[in-house]
Amino acid sequence: MSAALPSFAVLPLTSAALVFTQQQPGGGDKGGQGEDFGKSSPVGLLVLILFLIAVAFLVRSMTKHLKRVPESFDKPEEQAEPADSAEPSEKTDHKS
Repeated sequence: MSAALPSFAVLPLTSAALVFTQQQPGGGDKGGQGEDFGKSSPVGLLVLILFLIAVAFLVRSMTKHLKRVPESFDKPEEQAEPADSAEPSEKTDHKS
């Protein structure tokens, strides 16, 4: 047993199939591969070189900034302790 389509659906399917199978005039679209496909201009080379120079300057600048960053952002405990211990020794006054 085969599946039969209703008569009102046969004409649109047939015309849609004809539209999709027709050949385009002049050989049709070559998928964007016209006569200029794969060619680049000197302007493209210039833009590429300018981007590479800009990236080199950005890398140089970033390394300068990263060298200035401290290894740790924690406050060192050694600096806080001597300041507290120095105060009591200065205030010792003995009256006899």
